[in-house]
Amino acid sequence: MYPLHREREQPIFSARAHVFQIDPATKRNWIPASKHAVTVSFFYDANRNAYRIISVGGTKAIINSTITPNMTFTKTSQKFGQWADSRANTVYGLGFATEQQLHQFSERFKEIKEAARLAREKSQDKMELANAALNIAAPQFSQDLSDDLQSPPVMCVNGPEDKLFRSQSADITLSSEKERIKKMLSEGSICEMNLEAELFTLQDSNAKLVAALQEANTNVEQWKKQLAAYQEETERLRDQVAELEAHGSHGPSDMLKDELTQSLEELEALLKAKDEEIRILQTKKSDFHEMEQEREEAIHRLRELEMRNAELERRVQSTEQTLASTLEERDRAEGEVQRVIQILDVKIFDLNDLRQSLVKLINK
Repeated sequence: MYPLHREREQPIFSARAHVFQIDPATKRNWIPASKHAVTVSFFYDANRNAYRIISVGGTKAIINSTITPNMTFTKTSQKFGQWADSRANTVYGLGFATEQQLHQFSERFKEIKEAARLAREKSQDKMELANAALNIAAPQFSQDLSDDLQSPPVMCVNGPEDKLFRSQSADITLSSEKERIKKMLSEGSICEMNLEAELFTLQDSNAKLVAALQEANTNVEQWKKQLAAYQEETERLRDQVAELEAHGSHGPSDMLKDELTQSLEELEALLKAKDEEIRILQTKKSDFHEMEQEREEAIHRLRELEMRNAELERRVQSTEQTLASTLEERDRAEGEVQRVIQILDVKIFDLNDLRQSLVKLINK
C-alpha cells in the first residue's frame, strides 16, 4: 500500500522550519506545533490533481494543508511567514533559519498556488463537459423515471398495513445507498489520512536512518585510515626493535639513538602536560569543594538570618501590640484627667459663688 502512495504523491520542494499554529482562543498568539525544526514539503497528488503542504513530527502530521488559489503566503518578518487554511480553520506559521530559505519557500508557494489555479480551471472545464453530457442524457432518464412512477402500484395481499408503492421502495433504496456510499467515503478518507500520516512518518524515519548510515560509513572510513596508520607505526617500531636487537652487541646507531631520545622527550613532555592537567583538575576540584563549603555556610547563615528575621518580626509585632495597648491606656488616662479637670472647674465655680455670697453677707 505504501508504494502506491509514493507513486501517487510526489514531493516537489522541502525545507526545514519551526512550525506554529495560531491560538484558536485568542487568534493572536502563536502555539509551537514542533519542539524543533521539522521538514515541511510540497506534495503533488496526481489522482486528485491537488497540491498539499505536509509536515510530520514524530508519529503525527503537524501540517496537512491543501493549497487553493485563494491562499496567500505572507512574510511577517525577515525569517517568518504565515498562511491561512480555511478548511482546517487555522493559520500556520513557519520560522526559518535564514531569510533566503523564507524567500525560497515563498516563491515556491506562489508557483504552486498558480499551478493549483490552473489545475482547478482544468477540472472545472472537465466538470462542465460532464454536466453537459449529463444534461443531454437527463431527459431520457427523467422519461424512464416518470414512466416508472406512473405505472400502477404493486400491492401485497397480506392486508392494508403491507401495501407499499414502487416509488416509496425506490426512495428508500436510494437513500440507503446514499448513506452507505457516504459511510464508505468517510471511512476511506479516514483510513487514507492515517495511512498518509504513517507514510510520512516512515519517510522521515527513513531519511534519519539514511543520514545515520552515511555518518556511520564516514566514521568507519576514518577508523580504517586510523587503523592503517597505527599498523604502519607498529610495523615501523617492530623493525626498529629488530634492528636494535640485531645491533645489540655493537650498540644502536646514532640516528636511532637520536630518534629514541626525541620520542622519549616527547613522551616526557606529554606526561608533564598530562600531570599539569591532572593538577589543574585537582585544583579545580578542591576549589569546587571549597565553593561547596562556602555555599553550605552561606545557606546556613541565610537560614540563621531568616530565623533572626522571624524573631525580630515577632518582637516587632509584640512591641506594636504593647504600644497599641499603651496608647489606649494613655487615651483612657487623658480622658480621666479631662473629667477630673471638669469636676474641679465646677467645684472652683461653686467655691467662687460661695465666696461672693459670704462677702455680701459680711458686708450686710
